[in-house]
Order: sequence, then structure tokens, then C-alpha cells
Amino acid sequence: MIAARDTHRGETVKAFVVRNARHAQAVTEDDIITWARENMAAYKAPRIVEFVESLPKSGTGKIMWRELQDHEAAKAARTAS
Repeated sequence: MIAARDTHRGETVKAFVVRNARHAQAVTEDDIITWARENMAAYKAPRIVEFVESLPKSGTGKIMWRELQDHEAAKAARTAS
């Protein structure tokens, strides 16, 4: 999860999700948002979900969230121009 630009709030929570091959089509963005709202603190629950093939990981297997933030910033810059 990262902070994503939001025109109304300034920033909002965005989740990047890798779908399991068995459940690839069964899980929707709304399913994830609903689950998060029921099981997480309101400020932690994502309002945006993006499905990806994989998450960038370091040599030690940690998720490289800065790359996700850079991806989101580049995407926001493309839509702004």
C-alpha cells in the first residue's frame, strides 16, 4: 500500500494486489475494499486497488515500495499533462 494522489483529499491509500492464479477472476476491487473496511482501521483501508502481475522486490525479498510510489507519481504526471 502506498499514498496516491487524490484531488479531493490530497492523498489516499492505494493497494497493489497480485492475484492468485486460482482466484484471478473471482476477487474484484470492490471485494478488497470491502474486506479492508471491515478488518482495518478506516485510515488504513485502501480506496484504490490496482491489480499487478508482480511486486518489485529487493534481493532480500522485501517489497520495494519506493518503486511503487515512483510508478504512481509517473502515472499521475502523465494524466496531469
